[in-house]
Amino acid sequence: MNVLVIYTYPHRKSLNGAFLQKVIDGCGENDQVREAKVIDLYKENFNPALIFNETKRRRDMHIDPNLASYRELITWADKLVFVYPIWWGRPPAMLLGFIDQMFASNFAYRDRPGLFPEGLLAGKSAVCVSTMKGPAHYPRFWLNNAHQVLMKRALFSFVGIKRVTFFEFGNMEKKNGDQEKKLDRVYRYFKRMKR
Repeated sequence: MNVLVIYTYPHRKSLNGAFLQKVIDGCGENDQVREAKVIDLYKENFNPALIFNETKRRRDMHIDPNLASYRELITWADKLVFVYPIWWGRPPAMLLGFIDQMFASNFAYRDRPGLFPEGLLAGKSAVCVSTMKGPAHYPRFWLNNAHQVLMKRALFSFVGIKRVTFFEFGNMEKKNGDQEKKLDRVYRYFKRMKR
């Protein structure tokens, strides 16, 4: 399987960077993984702002030449892996801007008569590895699981991705040794994962 990792954190020398490395290391030891590639949104200076005007129309996002290399990578991938922090109960604006632009009509989904569109990314799977400062159960109890609902129902399901795995790690700023256990858990998952 081909694995595409979308990394969204301002630098690599961080806990999120350590999770990214564990994903890469685990993939490297998994016989099921042919190749793993990384899109580092901050390093690539990805512009998350949607810009539309008389010459750049929203309905043409699926053919925007500035996004062609990203579309090719998403098409190439069997598994999409997102590594990011949860800030204010949601992914960073950088990642949301990437999603807004990349999961566009006529690339990620197609409108059709009736209630639901056709998901054009069907057959792919996704994994979200996210960290947060607050308690691990905070999103579930205080935010009605808004983060997972956003990612799984409003995004992945809409574009045809049905198999989604979440790793949400809370209390990650505490220096209690728990980070190493969670890093190892992610490494072991990617070392053993199947398509």
